[in-house]
Amino acid sequence: MKEIKAVIQPHKLARVRGALFHVPGFNGMTVFRVEGMSRPGGPGDGKPSLKQELTDYSGKVFLAMVAEDEAVDAIVQAIAEASTTGQKGDGLVWVLDVERVQRIRDTRPSP
Repeated sequence: MKEIKAVIQPHKLARVRGALFHVPGFNGMTVFRVEGMSRPGGPGDGKPSLKQELTDYSGKVFLAMVAEDEAVDAIVQAIAEASTTGQKGDGLVWVLDVERVQRIRDTRPSP
């Protein structure tokens, strides 16, 4: 199993959600409203301007989900295609190994 995480533009959430519902093996996701920033420019650009320092955080949406290995590529592709604008700040998608998953509802209560 894999954990798929993504940071996307908030206005792309509905489109990403719709695209994921069509992916076999997609079981659901958790959505967080977050703020984030990236380094302005690239390495060696020097000190950021006052405007960059005051406006460097922007609203984003953070997605987290777990999927079987065979569904991961299709899920990542759906997220990327549905969230892209071709502009800086579109976001990121990354995948991590999951060692174990335990569904809470399947856990028996202690006596």
